Amino acid sequence: MIRTIIKSSGRYVPDRHVTNHELTKFMDTTHEWIVQRTGIEARYWVTEGDDIGTSDLALNAANIALERADWNPDELDLIVFATMTPDVNVPGSGTLLQNKLGAKNVPALDIRQQCTGFLHGLELCDAYIRSEKAKKILLVGAEYQSRYIELTTANRDTAIIFADGAGATCIEALETTDNIGFITSILHADGKYSKALKFGLPANKSGKPISTTIIENREHFPYMDGKKVFKLAVTLLPKLADALLKKAKMSIEDIDMFIPHQANLRINEAFREWMKIPEKKMYNNIQQYGNTTAATIPIAFDELIEKQMVKPGDTIMFFGLGAGLTWGGVIYKMI
Repeated sequence: MIRTIIKSSGRYVPDRHVTNHELTKFMDTTHEWIVQRTGIEARYWVTEGDDIGTSDLALNAANIALERADWNPDELDLIVFATMTPDVNVPGSGTLLQNKLGAKNVPALDIRQQCTGFLHGLELCDAYIRSEKAKKILLVGAEYQSRYIELTTANRDTAIIFADGAGATCIEALETTDNIGFITSILHADGKYSKALKFGLPANKSGKPISTTIIENREHFPYMDGKKVFKLAVTLLPKLADALLKKAKMSIEDIDMFIPHQANLRINEAFREWMKIPEKKMYNNIQQYGNTTAATIPIAFDELIEKQMVKPGDTIMFFGLGAGLTWGGVIYKMI
């Protein structure tokens, strides 16, 4: 039987380390206020003026993952790029990454599922591998969000949260009778909540507005109804986890590590307490990275491997909720 496994991973964040104390220079806030509301203590941003795009962040993470897998880029059968902040509106960043890798003629596609982009990417890769359309896939989640952040008190609810970074995984087909790798997934969407978290500006690497109407409507900055997103997350995510476990015919005790999307530490802690999960089984790193949207889960996964906090045979639940509204989860067993 063909199973879908994660052969290797890699992560990358830009050099600029931005603490909460630095943000107090631009807006009416404090380190304590930010930590209380989000759990974030610092984040990484691209240095203003650097000629860097989202695909450049992805390239660094991808090179690490490829080296660890001992793969050459031209061995790939597919590149899947999850991002909501592409370098330019057209073409997709997947093709830009393909070119920078030197992965000649390898097909590349972008998926725009925002915070759940990596989860959708995992399910997509599994479908390609199980149908035998691909054997080696590079899956990347990357974001360059700081270029769209307004450093003002009026926009502090989003300015304090979003950050830059990339995580990459090499996904491989493995012929085995063991129940390992990708076990199952559940994905949902509900567009009636699309206004709760949105960003209206067409993508542009420079981030410059393209019309006075966009400026007047403040569509060139992200908008989030934090209270609504929080309520939806703490309501929908426990139901999702229960459904995932039922589908996989597992109990919550069978999960060795929970890796949530790093949107807000309060959301993740509310989920953990509701599900009665021990603290040691829930991994959070939003404290030091902020919310890197499609990159949060692969960055966290790569850190866990580096810290040897997951081992062969461990079962992991990846899950998250974000703009769309989309939410979902994946159960994966380490090899």
